[in-house]
Amino acid sequence: MSDVLKLIQERKSLRISFDAKRPVAKEDLQQILEAGRWAPTAHNMQNFDIVAVDDKEILEAIGKIKSPVSETFVRENYRQLSFSEEELRRKKVGILGAMFPPAWRNPDFKLDEADKKAVWPLEKSFPTSPILLVVVYDPDKRAPASEGDFLGILSLGCVMENMWLMANSLGIGFHIMSVLGADPVEKEVKRILDIPKHLKIAFACRLGYPVSKPAKYLRVRRDMKDFTHHNRFGHKGLG
Repeated sequence: MSDVLKLIQERKSLRISFDAKRPVAKEDLQQILEAGRWAPTAHNMQNFDIVAVDDKEILEAIGKIKSPVSETFVRENYRQLSFSEEELRRKKVGILGAMFPPAWRNPDFKLDEADKKAVWPLEKSFPTSPILLVVVYDPDKRAPASEGDFLGILSLGCVMENMWLMANSLGIGFHIMSVLGADPVEKEVKRILDIPKHLKIAFACRLGYPVSKPAKYLRVRRDMKDFTHHNRFGHKGLG
């Protein structure tokens, strides 16, 4: 059990380039997909399909998709930022502001006319990798009495976590990309990959072996006593 907990604690997202000349072995990829296959899903609906992309030209085409800067993302992202490691340790939640461009660390951030017209190729946030997994689902299918398909979305998270932990156990880098499911990027990705119109992209993940040593960054979590309540809400800790 300690090995499982250690694997969970060491899981992290690698936002760096992976070696394009070192493909993920088919046997390893199958284990990662097998882990996803056995993820718990609401009512065992298994409402997901996975497109595995390792064609270099297709990966390059996805990387060239233009993505506009989202003012909503930048402004809401600001609320999660800490501006020193000391602040982050104190809060125990969120991320360091240093991970983002200086302009994104402004609480009054607003796109000017030039920014509104500017678009950025995905390759700027889509480093090289030998394979990309694109997870899609059918929004017209949902778990019974699940408003907004909350349970279905939760299930997709289980698929993500299972694959992530398996990849990490195999020494394979893993990076979640939510931008592929955002408009107007999603439309282009679906066109390139021939994904049916009625399906939506939940998330994508890059897999591979890092070409450089990942930079260390402060990782924080709340203490157990901060989020546990004994018998009644407000009775902090487990007694």
